[in-house]
Amino acid sequence: MEHLTLYAMAMLFFVHFTIKISAQTATAPAPAGPTNITAILEKAGQYTTFMRLLKSTQVGNQINNQLNNSNSGLTVFAPTDNAFTNLPPGTLNSLSDQQKVALIQFHILPNFISMSQFQTVSNPLRTQAGDASNGQFPLNVTSMGNQVNITTGITNTPVSNTLYSDNQLAVYQVDQVLRPLELFGAQAPAPAPSKDKKKKASTFADGPASNTPTDSTDTSIAMPLNLYTFGGITFAAVALSAWWSF
Repeated sequence: MEHLTLYAMAMLFFVHFTIKISAQTATAPAPAGPTNITAILEKAGQYTTFMRLLKSTQVGNQINNQLNNSNSGLTVFAPTDNAFTNLPPGTLNSLSDQQKVALIQFHILPNFISMSQFQTVSNPLRTQAGDASNGQFPLNVTSMGNQVNITTGITNTPVSNTLYSDNQLAVYQVDQVLRPLELFGAQAPAPAPSKDKKKKASTFADGPASNTPTDSTDTSIAMPLNLYTFGGITFAAVALSAWWSF
């Protein structure tokens, strides 16, 4: 009887231990996969154009490689599809492939910045497009409370939402495409008229003055007066000769 009791207790202990191990295995989280910027944007939705540009410029692969093969962080400002729709017609088509790369890199900071850290950063911020300390593709931010505003010299827009943050990668929604001055700066003013054109215009304006009706009238009047005077002298000479003969 004693052996049966020990056997029953052993079986109960074995069953309890097996159930506990199974429960722990079922609730254990799956290993985290590599960070993928495209997957993050797909999950968030409304970023089709930005994802397409990340793919065509290969910048998306560069982001994933940097995040998964190094300890350096990144910050990405992701414009919505509406942001691209609101660009002037033909804006993207007017850019070369190299300029499209620069445009997408302008939306990426080479380090991780949380929303609270924007309050202490120094402007201008460096982007992946260039070194802001040398005046290349500068990006400025202002922060007040939980509100962060981005300025490029052309674009002025707030950070609308935090899409993703894991202390290595931060992805923020922006409702306008960040346009750098280097690519979208104000067009040069139209050139002033050349000197030759100005001279011709002046000559055309002054021309009629040299042939005014006043000058023409003076000339036509002067000629009959001269003839009349000459005729008067001739008549006087003939009259004097007749007087002496008489």
